[in-house]
Amino acid sequence: MTAMVLTKTQIRAGVWNGVLEVTPAETSAPLIEVLHQDRPLDQFSLTPDTAQPGRYHLAVPIPADLLNDGVQTFVIREPGSGATLDHFTIVTGEPLEDDIRAEMDLLRAELDMLKRAFRRHCLETM
Repeated sequence: MTAMVLTKTQIRAGVWNGVLEVTPAETSAPLIEVLHQDRPLDQFSLTPDTAQPGRYHLAVPIPADLLNDGVQTFVIREPGSGATLDHFTIVTGEPLEDDIRAEMDLLRAELDMLKRAFRRHCLETM
């Protein structure tokens, strides 16, 4: 079984950056997806670290057209299992004292993932 750990390094100039470590190291790049409101983003790069096998640099440009007033949550996950590797939230507009909306948005995304997995499981076991 392949284990993946994603660690955020920084957000700079509108690009979320992180390091993905895959154990055991594979020869091909792992599959990941970046979602915003359950819609995949196509523009991201996953480049191998030539010094360390199994380590990749992930860069996710944050599309300006997705930034609106309120809370925007981006989820990075493994498409095969649906496992969430990391997420990041951007709050724009009026400052929020208690950022419960970001948590609700993330919970909603995770609940949708669980519903899909449960339905898939029910179909497979019939």
